[in-house]
Amino acid sequence: MPRVANLSRYSNMTKCPPNPVFLLFLFFRIFLVMAQNTTIPINVGVVLDLDTQFGKIELSCINMALSDFYASHSNYTTRLVLHTRDSARDVVVAADAALDLIKNVEVQAIIGLESSMQANFVIDLGDQAQVPIISFSATSPSLRGSYFFRIAQNDSSQVRAIGALIQAFGWREAVPVSIDNEFGEGLTPYLTTALQEVGAGIPYWSLIPSMATDDQIIEELHRLMSMQTRVFIVHMSPSLGSRFFAKARDIGMMEEGNVWITTNGMTNSFSSSSSSVDIDNMQGVLGIKTNVPNTKELENFRARWQTKFQQDNPTILNVKLDVFGLWAYDAAWALALAVEKVGGTNFSFQKMNSSHNYSVLGSLEVSQGGPELVRELSGTRFRGLSGDFSLINGQLQSSTFQIVNVNDNGERGIGYWTPQNGLVRNINSNRKTNRYSTSNASLGPIIWPGDTTLAPRGWQIRTNGTLKVLVPVKQGFEELVSVVHDHSTNTAKVTGGYCIEVFDAVIKALPFPVPYEFYPFANPNGESAGSYNDLINQVFLGNYDAAVGDISIRANRSLYVDFTLPFTESGISMVVPVKGNDGGKNTWVFLKPLTWDLWVTIGCFFIFIGFVVWFLEHRINEDFRGPPHHQIGTSFWFAFSTMVFAHREPVVSNLGRFVVIIWCFVVLVLTQSYTASLSSILTIQQLQPIVTDVNLLLKNGDNVGYQKGSFIYGILSKLGFKDDKLRTYNSVEELDKLLQNGNENGGISAAFDETPYMKLLLATYCLKYTLVEPTFKANGFAFVFQKSSLLTRDVSTAITQVHEGDKMKAIEDKWFKKTASCSNPNTASSYNTLSLESFWGLFIVAGVASSLALLIFAVMFLYEHSHILTCVDSKASFWTRIRQVLRAYDQQDKTWHAYKKTRKEDGVHGIAAVESSPNTNCLCLRRPSRSSKPNQIEPEIVLEEQKGTISTQHIDLNPNAIELTAIT
Repeated sequence: MPRVANLSRYSNMTKCPPNPVFLLFLFFRIFLVMAQNTTIPINVGVVLDLDTQFGKIELSCINMALSDFYASHSNYTTRLVLHTRDSARDVVVAADAALDLIKNVEVQAIIGLESSMQANFVIDLGDQAQVPIISFSATSPSLRGSYFFRIAQNDSSQVRAIGALIQAFGWREAVPVSIDNEFGEGLTPYLTTALQEVGAGIPYWSLIPSMATDDQIIEELHRLMSMQTRVFIVHMSPSLGSRFFAKARDIGMMEEGNVWITTNGMTNSFSSSSSSVDIDNMQGVLGIKTNVPNTKELENFRARWQTKFQQDNPTILNVKLDVFGLWAYDAAWALALAVEKVGGTNFSFQKMNSSHNYSVLGSLEVSQGGPELVRELSGTRFRGLSGDFSLINGQLQSSTFQIVNVNDNGERGIGYWTPQNGLVRNINSNRKTNRYSTSNASLGPIIWPGDTTLAPRGWQIRTNGTLKVLVPVKQGFEELVSVVHDHSTNTAKVTGGYCIEVFDAVIKALPFPVPYEFYPFANPNGESAGSYNDLINQVFLGNYDAAVGDISIRANRSLYVDFTLPFTESGISMVVPVKGNDGGKNTWVFLKPLTWDLWVTIGCFFIFIGFVVWFLEHRINEDFRGPPHHQIGTSFWFAFSTMVFAHREPVVSNLGRFVVIIWCFVVLVLTQSYTASLSSILTIQQLQPIVTDVNLLLKNGDNVGYQKGSFIYGILSKLGFKDDKLRTYNSVEELDKLLQNGNENGGISAAFDETPYMKLLLATYCLKYTLVEPTFKANGFAFVFQKSSLLTRDVSTAITQVHEGDKMKAIEDKWFKKTASCSNPNTASSYNTLSLESFWGLFIVAGVASSLALLIFAVMFLYEHSHILTCVDSKASFWTRIRQVLRAYDQQDKTWHAYKKTRKEDGVHGIAAVESSPNTNCLCLRRPSRSSKPNQIEPEIVLEEQKGTISTQHIDLNPNAIELTAIT
């Protein structure tokens, strides 16, 4: 220390005794120099498996972290002093080592504890002694403690990424395979919840003992092989996982069709030389891996660490650093930073105040600096080698994962998962989006087990790949299911039927091939082997994969098997015989086709059209002149006779013809519609049921029928029907006979059954019976599969697709085809009555056309007689002029009649002949004067009748408005 050495100069400066003040100053300078060169050691324990390569790598990273930290922070007064202990890969040894470090060395923190089992034992020690326990490899979510810090990703943080993968490929089930210890069990509740959120189930959870033998692993693999689910999620240590995949490859479970997903517990060690994982046994595996941003600082550290580790461990070659080493480095750096913030004055131990606790834990002393160290560690923030370092609730916050695919000699990145965006191809993409993706299109190309690029569907039917389908055997209703018995071989064969054809069509509609084979549920003699409940029980027991036929969906059956969506109509209907018409009740049936408002509208329009035609024809048509009662009668006769197109009065005006043509079209549409509606009503009334109410059957004590062995019996019994009133049938023919016999002859008055059976009856006997609306609810026919079968949802989707297409209609037309004499009535007493809304447009057209004709005629007439209304010399009142106009309208149009007469006699085409009135000898046609000169005489035309000839004088060639004036 050069400054201390130079103090000798002060002693030789004078031979006089030193000044006391000077000596005080000198000692103060010496104290400062010594203080600057003094550090405070802080004991820290390290518990690792030092005899393994993994432990040596982590210890090397811890030492380098402290070396780098103090090299860059040389002015810090605290220094961590490491005290290492070997856990010997044993939980008890690790706990004993931690207890020794706390009790005898009085360490202020413990780093290491490679497994979750070791950490679980030591966490309680840390809580008792208030010593922080820091682990960078104990990832089980079940580990919790007030003084426990996990500088690693919690295993539960990756379950959403696994769920996103399952959802992306549409897999419905997955089987987790985990190690049977603290590490494996901690993931169970979180993975279960994540899979449920994406609609995937867990049919089985496989547990492999941590010390399992090869025979135990092979036995469990055979159990997995026998299952339908082919998606497996492996969560175990690298050493056990390597043995597991080796055996899986040996028995053929790494072939095409299988899906293997490993958690980051194994995937993080793929690139590490310390791992015992053999990549060759894991070709096609998908892995969830912790994402570590690649930075320049990280690359420099890898190079420095590689050199340093090789110098310290020359016998270990080709070593690689994994994420656990990076976490170890960041953990040591964070601890050194937190200790410096606390300072060196509070790190001491004090005896616990416990007079009655004589256990080992009771004799532990408590660290006085522990609580403050915990606070500082919790608030520590910096940019570490593994990424941004921050702790929340004592756990490292890092939730981005890389998805890798194992191929050839290593892993290949195919995408990433982030909490914000889900599955993405490139995490460094500049495209910003808030959309959460669960599409496999967001991932790169994947090579699956079996060296295929085709994504597996995630399940298999059974070991031999053929679906065993059970079919019921019954007498009658062969249109639904037909099973023929071969007496020569005593075997039964499924030959067809509506249900069988629908199943064939549905299976063909699936997006993947499904081979299947039908097995009749029959005894060797061809008879049924049991009831429908017995048949379903065979599927429940696993003897068959599915059941197809006229099988109704029942709630009690759903507890044991899965039903698809129904492929038939639902509901229980009642069929009853029809009765003949009752003449007394049908007296006014001819009024039913039209509503009352339509009848009133038609009547009003008949009157209106009669008036319009009379108004247009009155002055020029002799048929519409005469006494008032004659004119009214003729108008009504003409209008109503158009109903049957029997009007004989000619219509001579163009406007009248226009109105009549429009009205005849309206009448044609109305009469045709009325005829069709009346025919439908009369036909339906011939099919009136004899009874429409179940209560009436009960009241009258009538017999009713149901199909033998059907659940309908229970419904009828609950309604109150006694057993002596119930009759059974097995076929359509038997049902027809019972209904024909009727209640009086030992038959039935009505039959109850599901709608498909009744449709078969009505397809042949629809003129004898009618279907009453569904009386009770039923879910229809469906296909049956084993409970939690992966085929159920796909088949239900295919049923919907077949229903939406033309295939289902073609199948129904084939098996429910009606006879030639059979109509297709819907339900009893249902028909449509025509209303005014159906013909409103026609009436608007007729009304507008008629009104337009009236308007044109009125304008023309008033224009011709405008002199009456505008005559200046006349002193008549306005109403007198109106009466003169009406009187002029009532008079016969002489010009029109003269024109007709002239054309008849001479056949002359030209100027209309005008026949003078008997009381006048000539007519003066004069243009109203527009001259300002009152004495100016306008030219005029005088037509005189002289012996059948017409003389013309003063002809004005301008045809504009003329005034017709009678000259007496």
